[in-house]
Amino acid sequence: MTEHSPSARPGRWRSGAESRQRILEAARALFREHGYGGTTVRAVAAQAEVDPAMVFYFFKTKQGLFAAATEMPPHLPSAIESIFTGGLDGVGERIIRTLLENLDKPGRTPLMMLTRSAPTHEVSEALLREFIDREITSRLAAMLDTPDAALRAGMVNVQILGLAVARYIVRLEPIASASADELVASLGPVVQQCLTGQGATTATDTPGSGR
Repeated sequence: MTEHSPSARPGRWRSGAESRQRILEAARALFREHGYGGTTVRAVAAQAEVDPAMVFYFFKTKQGLFAAATEMPPHLPSAIESIFTGGLDGVGERIIRTLLENLDKPGRTPLMMLTRSAPTHEVSEALLREFIDREITSRLAAMLDTPDAALRAGMVNVQILGLAVARYIVRLEPIASASADELVASLGPVVQQCLTGQGATTATDTPGSGR
């Protein structure tokens, strides 16, 4: 990328740990102020007084920067990418498995803490909603060739957020103690149906409607 010019400010690269921390602090401030979509890597670099190339050097992508700034596991962006690598076939199971593999880890991921705080913390709610919308919902909708693509993708959000609340926050049984394989087998087809199944029957098509 043309904006990568680490040689322009060689002094900036000598204290990597300090620069990385400045980038994270700048990113957190800008994400809070402008949201996920309104924050650019260039703006973060300017506020941290580093080259944009340094941001990419440490965090690879904007998604990686967001993950680090919100203390998500560093592998989460690539895990999300894996959802989309196989097209629509089996995407429901990949979504559920990716969610469980990342949230079942010991110690509970900071993403789960963000989910916990979202209903009572306006900034957390907005960031979580925007991240899910841009990195999952919108991309799922773009894979579909249907007029109701946005609604279908939104229904997937209902499924995955409902699962997260039931399993990790409310700890509703038997969801809380079910194995990941059991939940993938049960909920994967439900998510797949939301995305690729036949649309809901309209009122005019129901029995007794006279049509």
